[in-house]
Amino acid sequence: MLKLQNETKCHNVNFVTPEHVVPQVIEAIALAVEGGLRVPIVYNTSSYDSLRSLELLDGLVDIYMPDFKFWREDTSARLCKARDYPSVTRAAITEMHRQVGDLVFDQHGLAKCGLLVRHLVMPGHAGEARDILTWLHSLSPDTYVNVMEQYRPTHKVGTGEQRTRSGFTKYEDIDRPVKISEVNEIKQFARDIGLMRLEEMELINRPITEM
Repeated sequence: MLKLQNETKCHNVNFVTPEHVVPQVIEAIALAVEGGLRVPIVYNTSSYDSLRSLELLDGLVDIYMPDFKFWREDTSARLCKARDYPSVTRAAITEMHRQVGDLVFDQHGLAKCGLLVRHLVMPGHAGEARDILTWLHSLSPDTYVNVMEQYRPTHKVGTGEQRTRSGFTKYEDIDRPVKISEVNEIKQFARDIGLMRLEEMELINRPITEM
């Protein structure tokens, strides 16, 4: 961490999906702070986190950057094999917001502290996206949201692992990229309900226009 700050001149230290090593992260941060660490600590996570782990991080993490992918339990059970993902995620993000509040930038436009939530738009799942955004608005109208548009089907999406009575079948509902119209629909819904702090990014590989 100190090398990243002092030699590489990074703007923050970003721990990616560190739930399983939280005790070690805590010890490392303590040592780094003693050595002069000043840049923000970012906790970059799928949101499938233990509340106990998050409570231990209170006061150590400056920026929480969680994902919120699915709203419905049946969707989560089928696509990420975790039926309790929606409830775990809501509890985790609520705790993160309690600790750090809404995202704040410094005078240079760099994130200083707070919550930044990412939602990956999935093909054909606009209803769940609307539910997620509505919930985020209820958490705080000033929640900073990155609506992500880079989903592409890879690996086993076209062949599938989902067992049915007829054998194995592909995940037909997500076996295509998202459309620009789907992404724009979700972003417009966010604005319509009052979520105005949206991350706007121009990607090299744009979503398809039509299928």
